[in-house]
Amino acid sequence: MKRFLTGFIAAAAMTLLSAAFFNARADEGMWLPSLISQRIGDMREKGFRLSAEDIYSINEASLKDAVVLFGRGCTGELISDEGLLLTNHHCGYGQIQKHSSVEHDYLKDGFWAMSRNEELPNEGLTVSFLERMEDVTDAVLKGYSDSMDESQRDSLVKANSAALTAEATSAGKGLRATVEALYYGNQYFLFLYREYSDVRLVGAPPSSIGKFGGDTDNWMWPRHTGDFSIFRIYAGKDNNPAEYSPDNVPYRPKKWFRISLDGVREGDFTFVYGFPGRTQEYIMSEGVRYISEVSDPHKIALRTLRLDIQKKYMASSQKVRIQYSSKNASTANAWKKWQGEMRGIRKMNTVASKKAYEHEFARWAEGTEYEGLTDRIDSLYRLMEPFSYAADYYSETAYQIEVSRFAMQYMKAKDKASLASGFFKDYFLPVDKEIFISMMKEFDRNMPEDSRPDYFRHSLERFGSIEVWADSLFGTSAFADSLRLASCADSTDLLQNDPALEFGETFSRWYSEDIKPELTRLGREITLCYRDYMRGLMEFDRDRAFYPDANLTLRVAYGSVQGYEPADGVMYVPVSTLEGIMQKDNPEIFDYNIPQRLRDIYSSKDYGQWTVTDINGNVTVPVCFIATNHTSGGNSGSPVINADGNLIGINFDRVWEGTMSDIVFDPDLCRNISLDIRYVLFVIDRIAGAGHLIEEMDFAGESM
Repeated sequence: MKRFLTGFIAAAAMTLLSAAFFNARADEGMWLPSLISQRIGDMREKGFRLSAEDIYSINEASLKDAVVLFGRGCTGELISDEGLLLTNHHCGYGQIQKHSSVEHDYLKDGFWAMSRNEELPNEGLTVSFLERMEDVTDAVLKGYSDSMDESQRDSLVKANSAALTAEATSAGKGLRATVEALYYGNQYFLFLYREYSDVRLVGAPPSSIGKFGGDTDNWMWPRHTGDFSIFRIYAGKDNNPAEYSPDNVPYRPKKWFRISLDGVREGDFTFVYGFPGRTQEYIMSEGVRYISEVSDPHKIALRTLRLDIQKKYMASSQKVRIQYSSKNASTANAWKKWQGEMRGIRKMNTVASKKAYEHEFARWAEGTEYEGLTDRIDSLYRLMEPFSYAADYYSETAYQIEVSRFAMQYMKAKDKASLASGFFKDYFLPVDKEIFISMMKEFDRNMPEDSRPDYFRHSLERFGSIEVWADSLFGTSAFADSLRLASCADSTDLLQNDPALEFGETFSRWYSEDIKPELTRLGREITLCYRDYMRGLMEFDRDRAFYPDANLTLRVAYGSVQGYEPADGVMYVPVSTLEGIMQKDNPEIFDYNIPQRLRDIYSSKDYGQWTVTDINGNVTVPVCFIATNHTSGGNSGSPVINADGNLIGINFDRVWEGTMSDIVFDPDLCRNISLDIRYVLFVIDRIAGAGHLIEEMDFAGESM
């Protein structure tokens, strides 16, 4: 009978995990803060000067208390004792866009609150502080026995996890808890957060600074983007979370970052503290092959079509540009990342190298409980591929039709009027209609006949062409026109047969009934195999650094400031300056048209105190730098900290050649891109004239 190890309860597995921590010496890794004492020796060897307790403590204020999960996918950091918070411009982009209009175009012109009364509330935006994390493997698996099947185990895990989160949050006051599986369910951690919902916009540079370079520069180095925005957390008078109220007061944090003005030099120690979203460092070769050879190429092609359509209309109208700026940026971000990921995987020959590694593991596994495991996982991936392909096509085609997605949301919404108002504010029918035509043509061209929903085939037969189908759907749907929808507001029965609703619900039902069940079933089998595979790997490869995949929980990544060589004869230095902005400045290109104020400052060299002398002897302003920290999506907005724990930058991107780091980390190419904190201060001071914000901050060397 196959032996199942109950999580990391067994002492042998714990020994292997500890060995993995101690044997890791590369900059690769996203480490749990509560276990950082097992890495502190390596950090000190590389220049770090603080203790593990300084990074993470549940008894005293520590750096973790100055870091927040911003929204549900970014990181932010506290920089004053009055709740002032930094994150990326692209993380706050949705909030900036919602406050923007043709009359008040904060995307184009920027926004700066010159008093607390001018700070703008953001409905639905939250920030979460981690109170503590705790290994709860024993408690989650309490009552488990080898005789249980996987569904029984899942039920037990869910029930025990629910009891743990209920107990952890029983005190209320904004507490939120999750239990997360690590190492494919070999270990479980409880994460307890305190969540604040009154978060107000304080400042944002114009997009010509905050999004300088646009999609062209996205994921690229050298970078010159001032990717930051400023918010403030408000609380009740007891400093606990409270719903928005004019009576709320600025939050008083346990800890906030001091700011270093010393800057960075090549070789300096850096670490990033944040919430990386998702990595797959232990995924096997067959999974990597699907990503790099099938999924990424198709998704890139589909998004290219959507982006081109959006940009065409955005270029012709300021109103449409505002409506679609956030949507376009969100679409473009993954689109370009996938291109770099695909190229990086291929350049590193990742599929072949993983295949060879798996072959060695399989030879070692002969005669053990892990025998045949790699073949089993390979066969499951092959079985799942057509369903993964269909899911990719659904998510990138039918699901992207705005009017049909809105129709489904509307029918379920309680406050239909508010939903409709928000939708039509940022909706332009010609964009949606042209995307519909383009996406349905690609669906017709690339989706196998036996995998299509009957509705799609019948619609093509009924209308004769996708263009005619689009004319009918967008010409008659109440959801495509605010006046038509308003006329039906008192009787939703009139909407039940709406063509946009029919389109969305039918495709959703096809995905939910024909695709998702098989994806879920096969995914569970693969995860179960990976649970065994992870244990086997730790026995097989005792010198390898094993850290849990990212899952939007707080992690530490450390490394150093370093340039890199992306190609033969090309060497990138690790810093960029204002000189590069001026070299790219072009009033004829939207993404490179900087504010006139910045041109004037450059001409007069009136930089204030935020200057450096570059390698050519020019007095200039630092802008960005790169380092070897292992980061991922979710690390956007993360504080970048020096050896003394002081803030030196804001993480916002990775270099294009290293975006495969979610799957495989190459220390020669993988670099995170950070905004130099001195450029943030320069913009606040010299561009915005918002020096009152700088007066709130504490700087390294000052007494507090």
